[in-house]
Formats: sequence, C-alpha cells, structure tokens
Amino acid sequence: MNNRCNRWLRINPLHLVLSGAILCIFCFSWAFIASAAQMPEIQRRGYLIVAIKDNLRPLGFKNGNGDLQGLEIDLAKRLASDLLGKPDAVKLQPVANRHRLSVVFNQQVDLAIARVTATASRARLVSFSVPYYYDGAVIVTKDASVHQLSDLANQKIAVINNSSTVDQLRYYVPKAQLVGVDSYQQGRSLTENNTVVAFAADASVLSGWVQQYPQYRLLPTKLSTQPLCVVMPKGLQYDQLRREVNQAIAQYIAEGWLEERVKYWGLKL
Repeated sequence: MNNRCNRWLRINPLHLVLSGAILCIFCFSWAFIASAAQMPEIQRRGYLIVAIKDNLRPLGFKNGNGDLQGLEIDLAKRLASDLLGKPDAVKLQPVANRHRLSVVFNQQVDLAIARVTATASRARLVSFSVPYYYDGAVIVTKDASVHQLSDLANQKIAVINNSSTVDQLRYYVPKAQLVGVDSYQQGRSLTENNTVVAFAADASVLSGWVQQYPQYRLLPTKLSTQPLCVVMPKGLQYDQLRREVNQAIAQYIAEGWLEERVKYWGLKL
C-alpha cells in the first residue's frame, strides 16, 4: 500500500483496541437481531437502501436545489455502483441521530452511513466497516488574534456539556476557561456574540460551519481522533455484504479516492 494510504490509515494503540472490538465482538443474543437483507437478496432487488444524514454539511446535506450531497452521499453512491454495477443503484433514507443504529438493527435499511463513530458498546449491536474518515475534536474561532492552542490560555472556550472534548481541552489548554453549552447552536451563539473566543467540538460539524460562515476558521490541531464507519448488520449470514463493503472502502483508500473526496468537501485530515 502506498505512502498516501499509510498516512490515511495511521493509528495508535487505542485504534488497535477499537478495531479488534469492532471486528471480533459478536452479539451473544442472536434472537434479538432482526434479519436484514443479505447480499444475494440485495443483488436480486437491484439497489442498496442506505440511511444518511440530510442536514449535516459537509457529510450529508441538501444543496440549493434540494439534492443530497456530501462525503457520505458520495460514499453511499460509490458503494452502490461498485457492489451492484449501476450508478443509481441506491435509495438514500435520511435518518435522525437517535435512529442511526436501530434502522440497521431493525431491518429498515441495508447500511447506515450517517456520521456514526465506531465504539465497542455499539459493536455489540451492529458491525462496523473499516473507517472511511477519522473525525475528532477541533476548535473553531473568529478571533483574528487566535492562531494556535497556546493563544487560548486564560481565554473562554465553549464546549458541549459532558462531552469527551471537555477532558481533551483540560489536557491541551489547561489554563483556558471552559464554558459549558447544551448544543452546537448555543456554542455558535456564544462565539458569535463574543461571550467566548472559541468553540470546541467535532471536526465533521465545525468544517461545515467554516463553509457556511467564512468569518470562522479551524485551528490546525486535532484534539482527538474518532473513526467514522459504515454501520452494517451482525451475523454470519451478512459476511458477504460486510466483506464487499470493507474491500471497497480499502480500495478507495488505496487509490486515493476517499482522501480526494475528504479534501473536496473541506474536511480536516
């Protein structure tokens, strides 16, 4: 695999543990798992049903004409084309955050590509692909005097209450004053009216802010790394589907297609 692929796939011991959990943990209670479509059935049907986000720029959102676009939309369409041989062999189903796992678990869709972070607890219910993007906490600001983390010492930073980003900020910017908020909207409001000088949250969301509101910019340092993966059903009967999805994503990484799409959509590498 070339250097570009090696850079994309670089991981730390935490990622190794997580990957092991994702690939090796099987749910002990098979009776509670609904029977999603297996690959032969999907092939007979002629299209994939994929749960996506339609309100999360730049992963999945509607443009001015109401058409879905974004990194995850590109990935869903590419997977459908490569697995089924037709460029339009996919039905995209918008889904709320709280339903991203259940729609796969309960047989409503074949896959979910909807900004889902792979975790060991979630892997007890569903399977995850190899990561297609490494998300993580970043800091956004519109203050022209802030260029790096050290500039935030003794400054106020908004952060979502009880999120893992709180501990990351305490580690990287120990002298900052943290201001808890309950939502991204509240965080932007405090940043916009200069109550805080910056807001720390997920790169996949804040990248969209920068695109919509050019007065904002991301600081260069990622505070954490979290793998975003395709959600797939558990069970040996879905092995072909999981294998083909994983092989396809590995190919997209190796050939540079995913990295090009990440850059195209303005996401932080």
